[in-house]
Amino acid sequence: MTTTELRVGVVGAGIMGADHIARLTGTIAGADVSAIIEPDATRAEAASRLAPEASVFGRIEDAIDSGAMDAVVVATPGAYHEPVLLPALDARIPILCEKPLTQDPGSSWRIVEAEQKTGKHLIQVGFMRRFDPQYRSLRDLITSGTAGELLMLRGVHRNPSVPPNYTQEMLITDSVVHEFDVVPWLAGASIASVRVDYGRRNSGSPSHLREPILVIMQLDNGVLVDVEMNVSVRFGYQVATEAVFERGVARIGQPEGLELWQDGAFRIAEHQTYTTRFKRAYDLEVQAWVDAVRAGGIAGPSAWDGFKVAVACEAGVKALHTEGAVSMELPPTPAFYAVD
Repeated sequence: MTTTELRVGVVGAGIMGADHIARLTGTIAGADVSAIIEPDATRAEAASRLAPEASVFGRIEDAIDSGAMDAVVVATPGAYHEPVLLPALDARIPILCEKPLTQDPGSSWRIVEAEQKTGKHLIQVGFMRRFDPQYRSLRDLITSGTAGELLMLRGVHRNPSVPPNYTQEMLITDSVVHEFDVVPWLAGASIASVRVDYGRRNSGSPSHLREPILVIMQLDNGVLVDVEMNVSVRFGYQVATEAVFERGVARIGQPEGLELWQDGAFRIAEHQTYTTRFKRAYDLEVQAWVDAVRAGGIAGPSAWDGFKVAVACEAGVKALHTEGAVSMELPPTPAFYAVD
């Protein structure tokens, strides 16, 4: 690609889409927001104030037909990803797709097949934890072997609260979905089975939710993983991981910032939302994607990674309603993705 700015369209102008528009206009080098695709007029108007030079469209097909973008960020809810991804693939437009790729293995497989027909890796899936400096440091420690072999991973994923439309299945498909990507990436292995155990229910949970839950994964290299998923913890947003090695233990995700000793107590602030906890990760992810697109490729999780996570989510949702472990079975990796 030439040295001119990459013209990026953003599909969806909700919380995540608006965050990406602000990032692309204020933080990322080598890119401009040239198109906003949002059918809701109020959201579109608010987003256009973040990128006044961008053209506004109600459908991605209209943006494609107008030639308004060189690449696209998909930031709609997962249920709307497939109808956006397929036209973009048909037009051979590079894509950064927020998680999930799609909400089920069937539609994710259709995306995988459509991308292979283009003959080029066009989709990068937005599992931003792979770009978080702490996660990268932990992965480097695991792969180095300096603490011995990895034996177990323990994770926590805690939200202060969730909106009324957050369902029981979203504990898996909207939240643990991140662990289903980052855990295999950390451990260099695939998920073999998923089990969900229920602890004592939080009386402060929304009436339609039964949580917290403990998600237990067995990896195919023998590593055992447990993740506490807790969405009514109230004190803040917290994502942390502890890795148990043969010769040591490592932790990431601890609070950082001002430490205060006052009135006989110690305090340190905790994040309240993912947009601050993973701000650096999002910045690094989008910059890496822009640089990769300008060089003709992608720089992170592929559509195949997205498909594997969709399979894991299906197993995880089944495990919500099943006693014991649910096996996870994947088809052979297509040759097109074998190098990923």
